[in-house]
Order: sequence, then C-alpha cells, then structure tokens
Amino acid sequence: MANVKELLKAEENGSLSFGDYSLTQKTKLDEFSFEGDVYKVKTFQEITRLEKNGGVVYESVPGSAVHGYKETERQIAFETEAADDLQITLEVEPEKEYKVFVNDTNIGKLKSSLGGKISFSIELDAGETAKVQVVKL
Repeated sequence: MANVKELLKAEENGSLSFGDYSLTQKTKLDEFSFEGDVYKVKTFQEITRLEKNGGVVYESVPGSAVHGYKETERQIAFETEAADDLQITLEVEPEKEYKVFVNDTNIGKLKSSLGGKISFSIELDAGETAKVQVVKL
C-alpha cells in the first residue's frame, strides 16, 4: 500500500481512498463529490482529516493513508497505513455501542459520545497496514 497521491480518490468498488502522511506541509482538496455527498480532505505528516458535507468523519493523528474507506448503516471499514502509531477518531451515531476490530482482532466495545464520536489507537510500525472494521451493535 502507499499514500494516495491524488489526496482523495473514488475507487471502482464504491469506496474512498485518501491521505498522504509523507507530506511535510498541510495539503487539502475541497469540493470532491462522491455518491451525492461533498468531501474535503486535509493531510500531512501530523494529521489526516476527512470531512463529509461539513462534518468530520475520519481524523488520525499523526497523518495516515486510508484505502477502501466505506460506510454503511451498520459499519465502517477501511485499511490504514502510517509512519507510527495512530489515534483515530470516527464520526458515528451518537450514544450507540460499537465493536472495533483491528486486523480481525476485537479490541473492544466503545460507546460513542453525545456528539457521535469514537476514538481508538492502533499500534503500527512505519509503513505497516492495519485493517479496521467498526460495527454498530
């Protein structure tokens, strides 16, 4: 896997790929239309942030590259890669429980905040990829 050189890209399978953690300066792409929604990405070494219709749906610290990001009513799934361990925040439904899997290992249940956010950490070595799945219970 590698960084997404286009910053934000629609894949043939109906998913999105975004982010470039190798950039030293903050770079962004606005007004990207995909399946009736408008996306914006900001990315560089320190942070990667994906917004959908003005709200943040994915944020990682430090920056990351995300491949195959797909949301359904019951789950969010993607693969992520970074230069170091990641702290990821996702927008989900407020005050609901979610089960989080990293590389098919259940890392636990999380209850979303009143604002609809969950956060979790992933340990990664430089360039290592993690498969993430967040399932609504």
